[in-house]
Parts: sequence; structure tokens; C-alpha cells
Amino acid sequence: MTKRRPHPWYLPRKSRRPQRWALIILGLCLAMGLYALHSVWRTYVEYPDRPGLGSADPIALTVPAGASFPVVLDMLAEHEVITESDVLLFRLFVLDEGAANKISAGRHEFRADMSAREILAELQRRQPVLEHKVTIPEGKHMVQVADLLAAAGLGSAESFVAAMRDPALIERLGVKGPSLEGYLFPDTYKFAAGATPEQILERMVRRHQQIYAELHRRHRAGATQLEQDLGWGDREIVIMASLIEKETGQAAERPRIASVFLNRLRFSSFKPKLLQTDPTIIYGCTVVVDKSSACQQFEGRIRKIHLRDPDNLYNTYTHEGLPPGPIANPGRDALAAVLAPETTRYLYFVARNDGTHQFSKSREEHEAAVDKYIRGGAKGDGSVQD
Repeated sequence: MTKRRPHPWYLPRKSRRPQRWALIILGLCLAMGLYALHSVWRTYVEYPDRPGLGSADPIALTVPAGASFPVVLDMLAEHEVITESDVLLFRLFVLDEGAANKISAGRHEFRADMSAREILAELQRRQPVLEHKVTIPEGKHMVQVADLLAAAGLGSAESFVAAMRDPALIERLGVKGPSLEGYLFPDTYKFAAGATPEQILERMVRRHQQIYAELHRRHRAGATQLEQDLGWGDREIVIMASLIEKETGQAAERPRIASVFLNRLRFSSFKPKLLQTDPTIIYGCTVVVDKSSACQQFEGRIRKIHLRDPDNLYNTYTHEGLPPGPIANPGRDALAAVLAPETTRYLYFVARNDGTHQFSKSREEHEAAVDKYIRGGAKGDGSVQD
């Protein structure tokens, strides 16, 4: 058995005092850390149910639709619903609850003495959905649509017209042209209060795109024929549908009126290729921003100066083929009429004054019909009249 050697008498013994102090300091630090951790934990555990230190006065706050949680948090602090010192605790509490994406937009009412749990409950309270119902009839042009949306309490007509002509929105929705004219589908809608003009118009355009896609699939042969005969794509079909929509309110007549316009463009014997439809003149004189000098004299009634106006690009009496864009927003029947028109030899039609039209294959037949149905009206002008 090895014996422990005695410490040499000539060497000083090492003191263990520093080690003891180190252990004591380490113990104190550990104790303080544990106490601090316990205090933080206790604060966090107690925080959700701890009443606020403010007054019981109501604080109204409206959370915008789509607002992120950091934005809502800033709003709560700005309105002193929570104190600046509690912002981090409230953030951690909400994240721990998994409620950052469950905040309801709308008007909320708080008090500064509410606990974090009560504040979160109010933020998650479902708001009553206020909706505005509006019906957009077929054949209304964009300014009339804007007026109807404004009358329904959804915003100002000016804001809707501006959005309809916004290049960024037009591009995002995949519409070709300077405005959304022709693509604001006529229907009955319910829009939430607070919806922006862009959100409202997007829904209407998406509805048009949905209906048009369905019709295009159903009448694929008709669309192919239009492309082969006239080089038409989707936009030209919408333009033609808008003309048909303005010419008659009778759904049964639309395929026949479509045949008249298409015959004028297809028949080689019909020259010049003038559609001669009055609503195009009116559109160019009322809705178009840059109006011709003749259109600036328009007072609601078409005169010879308007019929002969070459500067109105929408004048189908002086410009062959389709106008530059839609003149109204067509519905399902008008779109279907272009894709599936009647097979006829008609080139003219005139109103019978009972909501229907008399159709003719020749100019002579048409002039006779004008004599019969248009008493005192212009005769022998060969125009498509409504």
C-alpha cells in the first residue's frame, strides 16, 4: 500500500480560498439567474390574464382588411390599448396561441384595462358582414356601371371610372385595350362593405372570363370559324357581342342580328364593310375621353354631322369593320350569339316599334320595311337602324 508523502516543509501550502470564492460567486450567479428566469416565467405566465393599467374608457379601433399582425400590433400600441413595455409580451402571447393569422378585420372596441387574453378575444371576434347588393343589367357601358356601383354605396363613380382605366389593373387582369369596357360582366353581385374599386372590378372581370371560357368551350367550332374567316380572337368576339347587346333586348333575336353583322363582314358582295349601327356613334360621343369636334356638339340625338364624322373612330358609318373596342358590357346571350349565330342571308334590319325587328336580305326589301315601320323617318339610307 502506497503511503501519501508528507508535504515538504520548505514549500508553501496552496490556499483553497480562491476556489471557495469562485464556487460561492458561481452559486450566487446561478441563483440569481434562476430567480430572474423564474421572475420572467412568472411574468409571462401571469401576463395573459393580468389586467391592463389604463382606464376603462372605450377605445374604438378599425382593423383594415388584410392587415398583418405587426401592423395590428403597432395600432394597439399607438392607441394605448397595450403599453410599449408590453408589446413584446403581447407578441409572444399571440404567437404562442397561434392566433397571428386569426384576427378579424373591422371595427373593434377595447379598453386600456383589458387583459391580453381579452384583447386577443376581441381581435378574433367575428365582425358582422355588411354587404351591398347591386345588379348590373346587360348592355350598360362602363360609366353607367360606375354610376350603379356608386348608387349601391360602394364608392364614388369617379373612383370606379379611374380604376376601369388604370393600366396596371388592366394588365393584371389580362384585358387588352385602354379600359375594362366589355369585360364587366352583367350580373347580380354582393360586395362586402369596404371592398376597394379594384377588388370589385376584378370580381366582375373574373366572372366575365369564367362565362366566356364556358361559352368558348361549348362553341369551339364557331370560334374557330370566326378566326378562319375574319381573323378574330377573343377581343373581337367581345366587341361584336357588345354591338348585339345594344341593338336588341330580345334574347331570341340576338343570333339573327349577329348573322346580319357577320354577313356584312363575310359576304364579298357587300361593300363597303360598314356595320352602320347607331350605338357606336353614341358611345364615341359620350364615353370616349378624346371626342371629335362633331361629338363635342352631341346633345343626345344623332344628326347628319355625327353620321358623317370621320374623326369619331367608333362611327361605323364612316369606318369599316368593328369599332376600336366594346361599346358596352355584353351578357351571356350576346356572347353566345356571336359564337353561334343563325345561318341567314340577312343584311339589314329595322325596328318594328314593338321591341322586335324586321330583317331583310336586300336593300330593296329593307327600304320597304323602313317605309312600313318608320313613319316620317329617313328612307333609303341603307343603314342598320334600331
